[in-house]
Amino acid sequence: MREKSPALRLINDLLADFSDPGFIWQVVALVTCIGLAVLIAGWWRRSRTEGTGRLSDASARLAFPLIGVLLTGLTIASLDSLIHVNLLKLAMPLFGSMALVRGVVFVLRQAFPRATWLTTWERIIAATVWGWLALYITDLAPYVIDTMEQVEFHVGKQHVDLWTVLRGLATIFLTVVFALWVAGVIEVHLMRLHTLDANLRIVGVRVAKAGLTVIAILASLALVGIDMTALSVFTGALGVGLGFGLQKIASNYVSGFIILLDRSIRIGNIIQVGSDSGEVTQITTRYTVLKHPGGSEFIVPNETLIGTTVQNQTYSDTRIRLTTLVGVAYDSDLELACRLMTDAAAAHSRVLAEPAPKVFLTQFGDSSINLELGFWIADPEEGRGNIVSDVNFAVWRAFKARGVNIPFPQRDVRLLNTPI
Repeated sequence: MREKSPALRLINDLLADFSDPGFIWQVVALVTCIGLAVLIAGWWRRSRTEGTGRLSDASARLAFPLIGVLLTGLTIASLDSLIHVNLLKLAMPLFGSMALVRGVVFVLRQAFPRATWLTTWERIIAATVWGWLALYITDLAPYVIDTMEQVEFHVGKQHVDLWTVLRGLATIFLTVVFALWVAGVIEVHLMRLHTLDANLRIVGVRVAKAGLTVIAILASLALVGIDMTALSVFTGALGVGLGFGLQKIASNYVSGFIILLDRSIRIGNIIQVGSDSGEVTQITTRYTVLKHPGGSEFIVPNETLIGTTVQNQTYSDTRIRLTTLVGVAYDSDLELACRLMTDAAAAHSRVLAEPAPKVFLTQFGDSSINLELGFWIADPEEGRGNIVSDVNFAVWRAFKARGVNIPFPQRDVRLLNTPI
């Protein structure tokens, strides 16, 4: 006959305590612990409102259950020799399970901040933890484990039962969650190193996440006792899949790391790939996002950036030269027109004083003398079409005020041998 578990004995002792007049003191002690935990946790959250970062958020979320565990443990140690404390001993695993659920969900929210499925997963995790705790308290857990151990199947040459699989999945889940939390801490510290290049910081974060995740999976499988050779068939099939069906995806991932490491393209650069141009707003391991000044966003595969010519207008210098073409009449004062054009460009706040705006006579056209006004700016991410438009308006107003004509095409038509 199976011996009663400590948890079941605790339940039986707790039921026996109901008839004891001293049970009311257990209730008072537990309510006091819960009240103090609520007050201290509330004070802690208010004191951390100005704090930023994941550690601050985690401490605020885990404050109540952890403080509850601490206060309950101290109360048990203090009152154990005076009264029965079975109710407090039952409250300890409940506080601990609450801390576990909140901690796991917090790490998942930090690792996947935009995931909407976490709301459902939070309920699943909570139900799983509380359900297993209920099985343990009611002494049904050993029977459930024995039943799952009877369900066996083969993975390669190794015999695996259902309990081993579920235990392995739970171990992998918890170790990966812990690895993601560590990677999040590393990300916070790396992103604060402004002396390090932004691309290198991104590479460090992604390598840390990938490396820690792989280590967590391998370590959890070893803890469960699963032989890694049992996964040889799976890894072989995965390698074949990457070699054939997933070669484009693999190529994009490798290209993404190359871009981040050689720093040929950085976030904030103004680049043009074929007919697509814009500011680099995001570099992932698979694609790069370009945002056009008009608001459109282009998702360019990283393989394209590696295998084609990319015009990076801000690779080594953010300054770029803009031009606008103006035609003036042949009887105009060219020196005056050139001076008005350079003054109009120099008066704009975004135009650099050095190199100074300059006008070139580019062509003697059919109807006008064509003048090209060139000027330099240092902030192309603020837009180029808007400043060219501003300069054109300023040139037009200056020409109109000083009598410089901008001619339109004219044709003289002569009719020969027309009947009278």
